[in-house]
Amino acid sequence: MKATLAGIGAIALWAFLALLSRGASGIPPLQLTAMAFTVSAALGLGWLAVRGRLGLLKQSRLAWLHGVGGLAGYHALYFAALALAPPAEAGLLNYAWPLLIVLFAAPILGMRLGWSHAVGTLLAGCGCLLLLGQTGEVPRTALVWLGDAMGFAAAITWALYSVLSRRMHSVPTEAVAGFCAGAALITLLGHLLVEPTVRPDGTAWLAVLALGAGPVGAAFFLWDIGMKQGDPRLLGTLAYATPILSTLLLALGGYAPWSLTLGLAATLVAVGGLVASRRTATP
Repeated sequence: MKATLAGIGAIALWAFLALLSRGASGIPPLQLTAMAFTVSAALGLGWLAVRGRLGLLKQSRLAWLHGVGGLAGYHALYFAALALAPPAEAGLLNYAWPLLIVLFAAPILGMRLGWSHAVGTLLAGCGCLLLLGQTGEVPRTALVWLGDAMGFAAAITWALYSVLSRRMHSVPTEAVAGFCAGAALITLLGHLLVEPTVRPDGTAWLAVLALGAGPVGAAFFLWDIGMKQGDPRLLGTLAYATPILSTLLLALGGYAPWSLTLGLAATLVAVGGLVASRRTATP
């Protein structure tokens, strides 16, 4: 039960990801990713050093590829999506990852998918189409479409990372601190190669620190514990509440106007995920 609660804690922290990212708006995506991971890596490695457990960072190349690639790839895509597309729109497309986890379970983990998964996929897809088809103040430019594509690519990346982590249960949770450090180095290199460096103001620095400590830090450790030791079926179901919480926080923060269309789209995505999770997939 404690492990499942840890996973629920990760879901709660991720609801703040879009809001805090908008608080750091103006910082290029790769720079923001590198800064947030630097904070999380410093906290995580410091915690391991105090406990004398730095030796747990000695993992296989496959474990490092999975950990660093998943963390760095997902967040670079997600922050880029938020920079190019309307934040609520990019956030909802990104939060297709719980549904994708269900779908990827069949080819990767050999789990069967039932009618509930098909209905859930249809409902969530209708929500995304409704969201993309809404008219508003933001014109559907090529950059906005690119942002939408990156938001969905981020969802695919995180779903693959989560599903594949089920096959890497022997990797200790503490190793996530090293993966965060690797992600920080890779995204910093990418930033220096393709982006200008922006000096954050005071508000942006606070947002970066909060990102590194919470959604881009503690959440990874909590999620790893929940997925490996808790009830993944319950966590998969509860994860569909994240888009609604995230969109609500964006609206409350003044970063996204609330509308009936937006609310209906978020509800369809969430309900689709809940329907897809009604039946436990079996091998």
